Amino acid sequence: MARETYIAILRGINVSGSNMLKMPVLQKLLGDAGFEDVKTYIQSGNVIFNYKASETEKLARLIEKELNDQLKMTVPVIVLDLETVRKVFEHNPFLKSRNEENANLHVTFLSDSPDLEKVSKIETEKYLPDEFIFSGNAIYLFCPDGYGKTKLNNNFFENKLKQKATTRNWKTVTELVRLGEEVAKNA
Repeated sequence: MARETYIAILRGINVSGSNMLKMPVLQKLLGDAGFEDVKTYIQSGNVIFNYKASETEKLARLIEKELNDQLKMTVPVIVLDLETVRKVFEHNPFLKSRNEENANLHVTFLSDSPDLEKVSKIETEKYLPDEFIFSGNAIYLFCPDGYGKTKLNNNFFENKLKQKATTRNWKTVTELVRLGEEVAKNA
């Protein structure tokens, strides 16, 4: 059976002392659930793994169920295939056309492509100097004063778009692609 490489991004893990979850525990939990070649990256809930070709939404539900059943944790999970994350990495408009500083760049991943009507209602000029650009189920962010000071956080996009969102800095996105390519060698 064909195996694919996926990246799971857990929202709100190990942030401000809440939803504490050690990465070795998460790695074992997923390994015991049948995920293969499981690797984690930093303590914020980034997991790379191989699994039989599946719909990403089904994998997200499976991981959420395992976290709930085994650890009694309710954690939103977004799963993307490696190719999707690679495309996000390769097409950052803030690097392609403007060459902005990596430390000011982030990506908010959405559980699905956003409703264009809801996107059109977001008044971009209200949030300057912070900027955002939608691309599929990703939102590229440029936050010159830092992500900690922006209004363009997960809650903002979840409220505006009515779906799950979780954000990673550009260094993390870069590393997820690199680790994903390593794990893919075993798929």
